[in-house]
Formats: sequence, structure tokens, C-alpha cells
Amino acid sequence: MKVPAELVGTRVTRTAFDHQVRISFTDQAPDGRIRVDGELVIETPFTLTDASGHQALLTPATGPSLAPLLGLFARVVTEAEVTGQGTLSLGFDDGTRLGVEPDPDYESWNLTGSGVDPVLVGPGGETDWQH
Repeated sequence: MKVPAELVGTRVTRTAFDHQVRISFTDQAPDGRIRVDGELVIETPFTLTDASGHQALLTPATGPSLAPLLGLFARVVTEAEVTGQGTLSLGFDDGTRLGVEPDPDYESWNLTGSGVDPVLVGPGGETDWQH
């Protein structure tokens, strides 16, 4: 699977919560066409660390406790990395970091859309990450 480096430079354009957390990312090419229009879906607990280092463990389907994610709106992705068996780490222009680790029993995260290669991290994670 390919590390989603195309997310660097994209802006968070939407966050949505239900039994999953959905974060939409968009960026335009210099000619005005859409370069990336992607959606990250998180299905298992994950961390959100603000610029001061305060870390929150967030769990999909927990309603108001997901409020810290609202701060990602309009933030720009400055770093996109996948390590190990599929631990996703995204850095944002305000110093916030989002991290999602693979789950032993469930799909943890997936990325779809135009301008990005689709990624699905299934139970136990994935191997052979390409940079």
C-alpha cells in the first residue's frame, strides 16, 4: 500500500461523526483544478494531540467527546506518515497531530477519493508500505 503523501498541502474541508469519524481533505492544483478530494474514515479509537502537547483519546460514536476534532476545520496537512503495520500520523499547520493505530480485530482507517491512492487498514494492520 502507498503512504498517502498526497494529503500534504490539503485543507480539512469537513468533519463528520456517527459510528465513524470522517475527515474530508481538498486541495487545488496551480491551474485551479482539484488536485485532491479525499476522505479519511476512522473506525477505531485514535489520538488527537494539540500544539501544547495535550493528547485526547477519541472514540468514534461517542458524540460530544469528539468536539476536539472541530478544531481541524480549515487546517492544512503538513505531514502524512504511515509506520509499522499501518499507524497513520497526520501533522497540521497549527501543530496538531492525529494518530490512528491498526486494530487487532477491526478495520481502523481507510482513505478514498480522487488524487489519492485508496488505502484500507484491516484487522491486524497491513505490510509493505510504499513511500
